[in-house]
Amino acid sequence: MSLKTIKKIRAKLGAATVITDPGAEYSSDKWFARGVPDAVVFPSSTEETAFVMREAARAGISVTPRGAGYGYVGGCTPLEGGIVICMDRMNRILEINGRDFVAVVQPGVITGQLQEAVRAQNLFYPPDPASLKDCSIGGNIATNAGGPRCLKYGVTRHYILGLTVVLPDGSIVPCGGRTHKNKTGFDLVGLFTGSEGLLGIVTEANLRLLPLPPARASLSAGFSSIEVAAEAIQAVFAAGFLPAALEIADAFTLNAARAYNPKAKFPPGDAQIIMEVDGQKASVRSEASALEKILQKAGALGVQKATTEKACDAIWGLRRVYSQSLKATGLKKLNEDIVVPRGRLVDLMKFAARLQKKSGFPIACFGHAGDGNIHVNIMVGDAENLAVQKKSRAALDALFSQVLDWNGAITGEHGIGIAKKPWWNQAVPPSTRNLHRVLKEAIDPSRLLNPGKFV
Repeated sequence: MSLKTIKKIRAKLGAATVITDPGAEYSSDKWFARGVPDAVVFPSSTEETAFVMREAARAGISVTPRGAGYGYVGGCTPLEGGIVICMDRMNRILEINGRDFVAVVQPGVITGQLQEAVRAQNLFYPPDPASLKDCSIGGNIATNAGGPRCLKYGVTRHYILGLTVVLPDGSIVPCGGRTHKNKTGFDLVGLFTGSEGLLGIVTEANLRLLPLPPARASLSAGFSSIEVAAEAIQAVFAAGFLPAALEIADAFTLNAARAYNPKAKFPPGDAQIIMEVDGQKASVRSEASALEKILQKAGALGVQKATTEKACDAIWGLRRVYSQSLKATGLKKLNEDIVVPRGRLVDLMKFAARLQKKSGFPIACFGHAGDGNIHVNIMVGDAENLAVQKKSRAALDALFSQVLDWNGAITGEHGIGIAKKPWWNQAVPPSTRNLHRVLKEAIDPSRLLNPGKFV
């Protein structure tokens, strides 16, 4: 890589903002793929980011944007070396406006910290990915992150009013604004949200806030099987309820969680449902009681109901250990965030059982049952063994093929990145893939931004 370019960046941003011997910390995210960057740059403003991008473009150096590094598909892995632009230092909440219901933030702000800051002003930022204590707003925007509350409140895109984006040539483009309605031109906010760092680098975001619901209630219920639990979810919808969140876990996940946290109060049975309702105090208590009866009638072996903040957080604490519990089994977790139409939830659970039997791998299913976004985890031992890798690839092929046959999607939250690149052609028709290429070439004709990914 051009030393002249690095010297110019150092002279402009300061020596402490450039690392030319980066370690493994900047080579990947939570997926296994690695790529060693030639340099890591830490800008502190939109203008500095634009300067770095302009200099990289002049020298023909590839650039990989990086948030907190909590992705699961290798989205921030610098496959072709070059420069990693790390947004760690752009971590300020610039404004929280309760009259406009808007927060203005830099991309390095941690999602959970933003939620706490707006909550202190009786405001609410709903998107809640499982890694909210570690992931950043910029990463959430890049992947259009979801979380349990997206059932009622929607995903990250629904809370982006405006963006400031640095394009691959270093130009600065404002998109959208700070009003809650804006139909001026194309939906450029939507174009960049979920684009996985392939089209531009977000340096500032105007986020939509809501009034903080004054009350919430959570329920945890155990069932004899995942199929019975999935049927109970259909009963909840059939009764006309739309919970804020509705999660499910199968026997393997639940037993792993019990072993990981034996003092926690997990429900009886081989499956768990966790749901939450929020709103005004009287309506929340009424809905929680009605939902408790629906779950009992649908076959729940036991239902725990919580109506205080502390008790609700305790129930959700059960949910937030699922992923860590599976890792603690010692098996490698192939975490697939597939999505099926809501009506196929029971079919998916039955298919997972068949796939487990056929493949010989334990399969752990948990996730956002209310919107059909289930984390199907193929649990692999001896992951370095070539024969095991071949078998696990066959299991993934079968899973994705079935999901697509049901008109589902191979990713609902994590994105394509590198991990799902082998199935990109199968998941998206040729005309749509071509449109992606046209957009990429129009915005990044030299293909400098996040190269080697799915487009």
